[in-house]
Amino acid sequence: MRLTRRRMLRLGLLAPPFLIVAACGGDDEPAASNAGAQASASPASTGSGNAAATATRPAATSNVQLAPTPACGDADDPTPAQTDGPFFTPNSPERASLIEAGMTGTKLVLEGYVLSTACQPVARALVDFWQCDDKGVYDNAGYRLRGHQFTDANGRYGLETIVPALYPGRTRHIHVKVQAPNRPVLTSQLYFPGEAQNQRDGIFNQALLIEDYKDASGGKAGRFTFVLNIA
Repeated sequence: MRLTRRRMLRLGLLAPPFLIVAACGGDDEPAASNAGAQASASPASTGSGNAAATATRPAATSNVQLAPTPACGDADDPTPAQTDGPFFTPNSPERASLIEAGMTGTKLVLEGYVLSTACQPVARALVDFWQCDDKGVYDNAGYRLRGHQFTDANGRYGLETIVPALYPGRTRHIHVKVQAPNRPVLTSQLYFPGEAQNQRDGIFNQALLIEDYKDASGGKAGRFTFVLNIA
């Protein structure tokens, strides 16, 4: 298997992103996108014009420091797709925090970017998350631990949630759908490093491990950069 920049970063063979002066060529500012068209194309669209016109501000409050210009995968190394499983619910609420009053579990702050294979930030990209709770239960009647948001002008997202439990027959994971405006949806899953169940999970993919996963104020923190198969 050829070692791409993304794989080398994960294996620690390259300097951390903040030491890479020019990880991406070109300007950091993405091209403007059609927010209204994005909302209508989104599988998680609430049908509200106001929600489509106003990007959710990232809720990340951890000490995770994101690189101003993040490293991304090579042109042949977009984020792998995976099944969405049986528990996806469309039309989730737009919110950056999935934590609700009375919710138990270890707090998790997940931050990152959505980039193209040309290493350009994707503004107004839909990022839709859903997961089980700390007892391994999915809410299939409502929208508990379900929500979507849109990346900012720099392609950045920030999610506040809890660490999911080990689901029967599966390793610990978070489901996600990512969609650039007016482009196909990427459905995938994120995994947690150091889980013994990872190697026994039939669809686990090393490329989908949350990076820089560590203790943080009030719980855990990590990051993940999605690379969409678009130029």
